[in-house]
Amino acid sequence: MTVLIRRPYSGKTDLKAIAELVNTCETVGQLDKDTSVAHLPLQLDEPSFDKARDLRLWEDDTGTLMGFGQISMPEAKEEIDGYLYFYVHPKAHEDHLETDIIRWSERRMLEVTKERGLPAKLRSSSRDDITERIAVLEQHQFTVDRHFLTMTCRLDRAIPAPQLPAGFTLRPLAGDREMQAWVECFNQSFIDHWNHHDMTVTTLKHWLSDPHYMADLNLIALAPDGTLAAFCYAGISPEENSENGGNEGWIYWLGTGRSFRKLGLGKALLLAAMHQLKAAGVSTVKLAVDADSMTGARRLYDSVGFEPAQTWLSYVKPV
Repeated sequence: MTVLIRRPYSGKTDLKAIAELVNTCETVGQLDKDTSVAHLPLQLDEPSFDKARDLRLWEDDTGTLMGFGQISMPEAKEEIDGYLYFYVHPKAHEDHLETDIIRWSERRMLEVTKERGLPAKLRSSSRDDITERIAVLEQHQFTVDRHFLTMTCRLDRAIPAPQLPAGFTLRPLAGDREMQAWVECFNQSFIDHWNHHDMTVTTLKHWLSDPHYMADLNLIALAPDGTLAAFCYAGISPEENSENGGNEGWIYWLGTGRSFRKLGLGKALLLAAMHQLKAAGVSTVKLAVDADSMTGARRLYDSVGFEPAQTWLSYVKPV
C-alpha cells in the first residue's frame, strides 16, 4: 500500500497538478459534472470558498498528486449544504483514498456545524454508470435524493426564430449597472426550485470575470416597463473544447421571474442563445437540468430538440 500525504492547497502552483489529475480521471469516467479543468481557477477563487480549510490534496512519496477533495458551501440560513467534489487517480483506488477524502470532508462539515450552529448535509454526485464511485458513496451511507440530466442539441439545422410577447425586448446584459436586477431575477426564478441557494452580486461578478466571458451570450428579456423579466447566460470554453476535441457551447443559466412565467420568455431566450452560439461557430449545445423539476424545464428543452445524454445522481448524507 502506498503511503499518501495529505496537505493544504498551496496556491496557483498546484493548478497544473490538479488539472492533470482531473484529466486523468476524465479518461476513466470519474469527472464530476460541475468541474472542468478550464473552470478550476474560477472555481477555486469563488468569493465564498475557503481554500485554506475546504480544499485538500493527497500526494505519494514522489510528490505526485493522487487525490483532490474540495467542499463548496453556499451561504445558508437554516441548513448547510457541503458539496464534495473529489478525484482519485486510478492507481490509488487500492489505497482506499476515496474513504480518506470522505472522512476528511465529514470532519470538516462537523467543524462547520459547531461554528455556525446549524445542521449540515454533505453532498456529492456520480454519473449513473460509474459503478465504482456509486459503490464508494453508498458504502459511506450516502443516498440518492435527486436525478439530473445532461442534455445536448445539435445546431447544424434550422433553429426557429425566438418569439417575444408584445412589448418585450431582448438584448445582452448591460454590465455592472444591471447586475443587481439580474441577481434579483435569478433568485426569484429559482427560489421554488429544489435545493436553491441565493445568488449574490459578488458571486455573479466573479463568474462573469471568466476571461472567455462573451457578453453577447448573456441575454436578458425586458418587460414593457423596463423590468428584467428573464435571462439566459450561455458560454463557450475553448480549453474544454481543446481537451475533448469537441465544438460545444453551454447554456449555464436560464430563468424567468415568477411574475413573468407562462409567457414563452424561457423558450424565446433559449432559442436566441442557440442562434448566438451557432453564429459563434458552435456545433452542439449542452445544458444540465433537474430531471424532477416542477417547472416543466425538461419539456421546454425537449420541445426545441434537446436529447438526454447522461444521467447524474445527487447523493446526500446528514452530518
